Amino acid sequence: MATVVPVEPYTGEWYPGFKPEHIASPYVIDGTGPFKKEDEDKFWYLDFHWSRGMTPLAAFAWGHDGYCWGTQHAAEALPLPPGRGITSRFAGTHLYGSAIPESDPREIGARAQRLGTNLPRFLQNYKQTWESGRDELEATWDYFQGIDLTAVPTGDFASLLTQARRYHQRSMEIHFGVMYPLLVNFLGFYGACAEMGINTADIGKFLQGEDTKIMETDRELYKLATKAKQAGLGQVFADNAGAPIRDALSAHGGSASQWLTDFDDFLQVYGHRQEATCDVGVPSWIEDNTIPLDLIKTFVLKEEAHDFEAAARNAMAEREAAIETARSGLTKEEQSVFDAGLQSNLDANFPWWQDDHNYYIDLKVMIPLRRVSQELARRVGADHKDDMLYLFWPELLGVANGSTYQGELKSLVSDRRQYFDHWGALRSSMPKVLGTVPETVEDPVLIEIFGLNPAAIRAVQNPNAAAETVLTGVAAAKGTATGIARVLQSSDDMHRLEPGSILVCESTSPSWTPAFGKIAAAACDGGGMLSHAAIVGREYGVPTVTAIGIATLAIQDGDEIEVDGTNGRVTILKRAADLAAAAQ
Repeated sequence: MATVVPVEPYTGEWYPGFKPEHIASPYVIDGTGPFKKEDEDKFWYLDFHWSRGMTPLAAFAWGHDGYCWGTQHAAEALPLPPGRGITSRFAGTHLYGSAIPESDPREIGARAQRLGTNLPRFLQNYKQTWESGRDELEATWDYFQGIDLTAVPTGDFASLLTQARRYHQRSMEIHFGVMYPLLVNFLGFYGACAEMGINTADIGKFLQGEDTKIMETDRELYKLATKAKQAGLGQVFADNAGAPIRDALSAHGGSASQWLTDFDDFLQVYGHRQEATCDVGVPSWIEDNTIPLDLIKTFVLKEEAHDFEAAARNAMAEREAAIETARSGLTKEEQSVFDAGLQSNLDANFPWWQDDHNYYIDLKVMIPLRRVSQELARRVGADHKDDMLYLFWPELLGVANGSTYQGELKSLVSDRRQYFDHWGALRSSMPKVLGTVPETVEDPVLIEIFGLNPAAIRAVQNPNAAAETVLTGVAAAKGTATGIARVLQSSDDMHRLEPGSILVCESTSPSWTPAFGKIAAAACDGGGMLSHAAIVGREYGVPTVTAIGIATLAIQDGDEIEVDGTNGRVTILKRAADLAAAAQ
């Protein structure tokens, strides 16, 4: 009998003043919204990408144009034979996803035939398809960058907001239109390797070692840290944290002035980046320098810098060794199958694309909508530049078209801020799954990216999870490391990571990448073999275990733990309280 985790505690009133028409919008199969009792017959997972929660505008924009429109549009276009994309619901401010299955055998067969025609065509034209989509989005980005928002007539803001929303929606069509066929191709290779007796834990290694724009950003951060050391600014960084670092450097003068010029030049290229995936509620590095400055600080204070060239060489050496080991155990016929599948996946490399595309899509496509909303807030006399982010889309368009903001809407924004903060504080206690929980899932996205395998699903249902001291998960990146755990809710807290810390979190997204240059290991609740944490762990040579399910529940901040990324095991060696008592 299936386990049912009730959704009823998360039904009822949503954001203050919410009306169903506030979240209505075209979708392909199913739209987003707050939980209803009838959702309990589906399986819902807490999505690790948005651990802060989502403001009303973010919930609308991502819930509809990302999860619902983007995934469902692509799943129908390819198509995916057994699945029709993903839908979403909200428990408070926290987003849960659910795969939409296709159960009709006849329809599955028809979709499989279409896939058999469409997938080879996509793979033959993959590079052109991705690059043309990327260039289209970059052209739209340049369009928004060329707009002086302070000079735009107020009457044009509704049109500009609509354009910014369409930019995000189009990016999701391109995103999932490339992601799904790449994933299907990878899974075909994965299945062939499994049938031939190849260790499936090694398959990710066959495709590692490729450079990405995200890793390029990390190298530039390290260059800035090196310049700061050479300019004798180490103490300035040591004595300050976050935004005050900039003020302290300005007051320092001398060599710090040139360093700040270099830093601003860096931001113009790499600073159009938010610390969340497609979240209009989060500032970019240019808007808020806190995170890049804190990252640079940790690199300045680190005695030994991360050797990017050595890591790249090691990743390639490990890749070639893994390929050779796999081939050596195959017959000539099997080698031909393996070689063909490997070459297809190297030519259309999902792990590479999974990281690289974030630079062009996930980390910046919400910035234009955020900037236009902030300028509108200034025009209508809002108390805070982010107040418009607490409106739902129809309310926002109404204000842009001249509706009064002062009064009822302004009061609602205040109430909604409190609601957002209240639910944000509840994140650590939110159920990892809701609804009817299956023993296993079939959707490849949920398995390989979210890490929803049978072991992880069982783990999150364990009533004694908080007392467990040996945790298991996906062996995502090999090696073993011991250190002090830092349990973080979001990448906003990355400054708490010291060199040699072990990162413990729900999972990582590209905004976490710089952390891998200083941590000893990573342990994540979610994430499969193709998750960001797994991919970056392999590239950086950082032992990583994903899909643990209960890492952030069982591990306490300050615990001494061992991460065995080779065997997929995390062991709590000493509790933080015991370490503190021993130190007294």
